[in-house]
Amino acid sequence: MTVEHDADLAPHTTFRVPARARALARFGSVDTLRQLLGAPELKPLPRLLLGGGSNVLFTRDWPGLVLLNELPGVAVVQEDDDHVWLKAGAGVVWHELVMHTVERGWGGLENLSLIPGKVGAAPMQNIGAYGVELKDSFAALEALKMDDGSVVTFRTDDCRFGYRESFFKREGRDRFVILNVTFRLRKHPELSTGYGAIREVLAERGIAAPTVRDISDAVVHIRRSKLPDPAVLGNAGSFFKNPVVPEAVARRIQAAHPTAPVYPAGEGHAKLAAGWLIEQAGWKGRRDGACGVHDRQALVLVNHGGATGREVFDLSERVLRDVQARFGVELEREVNIL
Repeated sequence: MTVEHDADLAPHTTFRVPARARALARFGSVDTLRQLLGAPELKPLPRLLLGGGSNVLFTRDWPGLVLLNELPGVAVVQEDDDHVWLKAGAGVVWHELVMHTVERGWGGLENLSLIPGKVGAAPMQNIGAYGVELKDSFAALEALKMDDGSVVTFRTDDCRFGYRESFFKREGRDRFVILNVTFRLRKHPELSTGYGAIREVLAERGIAAPTVRDISDAVVHIRRSKLPDPAVLGNAGSFFKNPVVPEAVARRIQAAHPTAPVYPAGEGHAKLAAGWLIEQAGWKGRRDGACGVHDRQALVLVNHGGATGREVFDLSERVLRDVQARFGVELEREVNIL
């Protein structure tokens, strides 16, 4: 058990903004995690779990202990004629897990290709892309309860999944450490090609009967063409959620802007495209000092180099206020602000 004091956090987040932690430790086993949680010198400190650091923005130093989740392992735990149940350690890189399933032709995660981060963060956010969410293939997860070290199994209903939400992001926050996640994948995939961008790529490539691999390749192509590589340009992917509004609000916006993208979102509600709202407000490609709004995807705020977390946060505040003033729509941040 090794603990680093006054640790630099910039290498552990994709925004790469300056921040330090009073203490930082890695764990690759449940035993090591329990030792860290029980260590007398660490027990009084506030705790923060980090996986890939791809959905967090530090606006200050962390006054306590940062725990880096590196729990490994990918294994089939059950299968039948139609499905395979695959368990992955929370420290496994998400895209590597997706590629593991794609290579075997198992369906369910292919639309979630190239999403940054690790497996443990996926159910916290209920990650989603191109018409698919994690909950669609979720079977169960195991999490360690931090106050007593016991391991609890969570099924789908227990996780209370919502749009980029879950029990672990709300009531369970700072109470549980996700250890592993089990997915129920299809041996005979039912592909989701409803998004126009995927259909366009498949058509361009002359693919009429796509495979899991074809869908994954299309998603990777789309994401690379629109989203900046965090290794090159600091960012955390989509900074804002797509807002869900009453249908009357959506109709009002469409009446003024007939090309505004609007999607059904349950009885009496509609989902708007946050990126479209931000772009219409004139923020796409704008730079403010060392940070800015990406020039190909207005949902993404970027660190051009040397930005602080507070500067990125202040930029997001200006974007939020402007969209609210222009459209009467309140955007919500998807990124966790610390």
